[in-house]
Amino acid sequence: MSQPSRAGEAALLLDNQLCFKLYAASRAVTRAYKPMLDQLGLTYPQYLAMLVLWEWQDTPPAQPTVKALGERLLLDSGTLTPLLKRLEQLGLVLRQRASHDEREVHLGLTAVGQALRAQVLPLRAGLLCDNGASPEELETLREQLSGLLTRLMALP
Repeated sequence: MSQPSRAGEAALLLDNQLCFKLYAASRAVTRAYKPMLDQLGLTYPQYLAMLVLWEWQDTPPAQPTVKALGERLLLDSGTLTPLLKRLEQLGLVLRQRASHDEREVHLGLTAVGQALRAQVLPLRAGLLCDNGASPEELETLREQLSGLLTRLMALP
């Protein structure tokens, strides 16, 4: 049996793994958001759900359902249901079963949930200013990650 080449061995180093860099960066971003989210009383996944619901205030989807939210966040209903239940308990979100199909759950924001949006903007602005990257660098990275995600989602 032949020995692996140095290039082959280097390919297995942790620091050469894109998946690890993405994982570590994701954890670091979540950690950086934690002080802001603590002030809002939200977890990071709850915050992401609220971002979509705030988007839907401005541009409502045809069906503002749990299923549509799951598709937008790339989460299944088993993950979303407890998250939404907690947001409802916090008085931020309304869930209502559709009269024509009880399996379909429509979502909306309460007045408190709508008002929370105004609190996020100044907190988020401070967070983005503190990271040391220029807005242009962040936009380029966002576009690159978006392209990568699109390609990965297209894989069988």
